Amino acid sequence: MAGEFKVKKKKLGSYPFFSVVFSITLALFVVGMFGILVIYADTLSNLVKENVKIKVFLKNQLEEENIKAIEKQLASSDFILKNPSKKTLVFVSKEQAAKDFIKDTGEDFNFLGENPLRNAFLVNLDTAFQNKKALADIKTRVEKINGVFQVHYEANLIESMNKNIAQIGLILIGLASILLIVVVLLINSTLRLALFSQRFLIRSMQLVGATRAFIQWPFIFRAVLHGALAGIISCGLLWGVIQLGNRKIEELKLIEDQDRILILLASLLAMGIFVAVISTWRAVHKYLKLSLDELY
Repeated sequence: MAGEFKVKKKKLGSYPFFSVVFSITLALFVVGMFGILVIYADTLSNLVKENVKIKVFLKNQLEEENIKAIEKQLASSDFILKNPSKKTLVFVSKEQAAKDFIKDTGEDFNFLGENPLRNAFLVNLDTAFQNKKALADIKTRVEKINGVFQVHYEANLIESMNKNIAQIGLILIGLASILLIVVVLLINSTLRLALFSQRFLIRSMQLVGATRAFIQWPFIFRAVLHGALAGIISCGLLWGVIQLGNRKIEELKLIEDQDRILILLASLLAMGIFVAVISTWRAVHKYLKLSLDELY
């Protein structure tokens, strides 16, 4: 008949696909971008801390054997940075120190007839020893080594650096916590709104004797698919952003930590699935408990 028209039947567990996946993808992408920022900031702070050095000045007129003995003792110490890709113990002769001084300042003190500088070792400190108490202890220990004249380090600079890094870390942790809460609420609200159109279908299935598990399963299954798809898309977008950033700014490769980035991407995928499943389960569980009047 001409007056006939078809009514599209709703399937159990079906609700707007694009809007749900888009919302979850956007939320995960924002979290991922902030996570990458935190990783880069932490890696950069570690690089800065790994470049903290102390200067171990030696006494004059030391024999080569004495200098080698001091070098061996410093190399085996617990406070030296253990980094196979980096030379963390460097000997600087007083002649080289004089050349560096003249180059940096433009002043030549050779007219004095004698080089007043001393041979020294530059020692990169392990990050665990970069605090006021540990530095004072290192200074005392090293100055007791036979042939060592003095240990020098920039105490105020190191203390200021640690303070700033700690403050930035607290700010980032606070922002990350707030952002995670907002994202979870956003995904939860998106799925609850999407499931709102299914509330009468849920009730109909319940009235014909379907068990709760039977009703919930299609919704949970689609939540897994939506969360996984959103996680994969967001991970792909983030990886693209990272590669684009590396091409535009080559220095970013120096602070790129691929292992931690891969862990972050895997966490985003798991987070998308987990939050989608939990939010869907809670929404369906709520509609299963409502009375018919409350559904309206």
